[in-house]
Amino acid sequence: MDPDDQKPVQIKRALISVTDKTGVIELARFLAEREVEIVSTGGTAGVLADAGIPVVQISDYTGFPEIMDGRVKTLHPIVHGGLLSRRDMDDHVEAMTLHGIGAIDLLVVNLYPFVETVARNADFDASVENIDIGGPAMIRSAAKNHDFVAVVVDPADYADIIDVMTMFDGATPVDLRRRLAAKAFSLIAGYDGAIAEWLNRELNLPFPQWLSIGARLRQVLRYGENPHQQAAFYTTARTRIGIATATQIQGKELSYNNLNDTDAAYELVAEFNPDTAAAIVIVKHANPSGVASGDSLSAAYERALACDPVSAFGGIVASNRPLDAATAEAIIQVFTEVVIAPDAEPQAREILAAKPNIRVLLTGGLPDPVRQGMVLKAVAGGILVQTRDSGRLNLGELLSVTRREPNQDELMDLLFAFRVCKHVKSNAIVYARAAMTVGIGAGQMSRVDSVLIAARKGAEAARAAGDAETWTKGSVVASDAFFPFADGLMAAAEAGATAVIQPGGSIRDDEIIAAADEAGLAMVFTGIRHFRH
Repeated sequence: MDPDDQKPVQIKRALISVTDKTGVIELARFLAEREVEIVSTGGTAGVLADAGIPVVQISDYTGFPEIMDGRVKTLHPIVHGGLLSRRDMDDHVEAMTLHGIGAIDLLVVNLYPFVETVARNADFDASVENIDIGGPAMIRSAAKNHDFVAVVVDPADYADIIDVMTMFDGATPVDLRRRLAAKAFSLIAGYDGAIAEWLNRELNLPFPQWLSIGARLRQVLRYGENPHQQAAFYTTARTRIGIATATQIQGKELSYNNLNDTDAAYELVAEFNPDTAAAIVIVKHANPSGVASGDSLSAAYERALACDPVSAFGGIVASNRPLDAATAEAIIQVFTEVVIAPDAEPQAREILAAKPNIRVLLTGGLPDPVRQGMVLKAVAGGILVQTRDSGRLNLGELLSVTRREPNQDELMDLLFAFRVCKHVKSNAIVYARAAMTVGIGAGQMSRVDSVLIAARKGAEAARAAGDAETWTKGSVVASDAFFPFADGLMAAAEAGATAVIQPGGSIRDDEIIAAADEAGLAMVFTGIRHFRH
């Protein structure tokens, strides 16, 4: 039968079995008032009966008891025959009559909370027990047979069912059933994807034969990177603290670019232990414009802002500590798109509220910078998948390769600069001094261009602060990958850098080391690269 030729299907029998009981009493009462027979399971049946709604227990309906702690209750021909039967095919109708199968016209089901169970770090057995079997089987049956059956998997759709059945005198039209079927299949795909992703992760299988991703729509965005692009934000079952777990306490709706940039800022600020020092990151177009740590959050903010006050306009501010009043007061002096932090003190919230357009996100914690995970990138016809760049260096892992070894202050700044460099688009160069970036060069096609841009930024920052001498003088410099030629290294030396950190590994390493020695630079190799494209 062509669905376009169908008339609305009258709802005479509904099967309701829900984990989330939100709104189910109101829906069931509406159905009962229209003399719809309601079949239900276990806890749902009890809730409806307690509300005075006539209900038939599933075991009475099928003539077979629920067994195996409820694992088997709806997996029965009476149920699936009622959902899958085509009412326009004689052999289907005959089979229903022969076996006493009644048609089910409406299925209302939502699933065991597997994603929520995993999110609270439940153990393996508890997670397995929350894998729903009967629910997805019924949903698939009903969604496949949407010519005749309406399937509802989301309490948000109960109002539509009530409105449409009222409009169509107790029936559902085909366009509604199609839309509900599409939503149902999407739910099952996401649910199964979340299970597969979790089990692959538990078994340490990062690259399974089939990649399944369970993601749920969080928000339809006004547009993508540009106004002519459509966009949306989906969240997955992975419980990484950040923009997906944050609560927005004020401000306009977040855009695609806001979310992307805020994620970049928060991942970088999480590199700095809040128990050791306060840290602030300011990001513009997914690259940091200024990063600093300090004894106080407000001091760290002022230093991060000073690195590039021009680029900070319209930027993202990320903090590794709860926002205090002094920091909030400083932030609102500059036009800022988003502020993200683990929390905010009451007075800081009041101060930020004076600028209601600033989007403020509070996450309740920081992401773990060394926790492994998967990073996905779409390409034409496929997806690139890699593990997260969780590389982290300690002092003892640095290899000094020049005649002069870096002093203690230089070593600390080298580690700071290289940690920032990890979050800068390649080719990446970061000058730093006293736990503060003083020049950042990002995303250039040649490394020497990044060196020169970062040096120019350092000179501009010094002029903006009223200093006669460029801030890169006496700094250290980090490179995300090796210097292929000595020209980039020499440009950094001319800008005033005294020490260098880089991965090493070039066929010209000896030449680069010799050039560093001639310039009096201290240089360390890391053996780890931080390309970021």
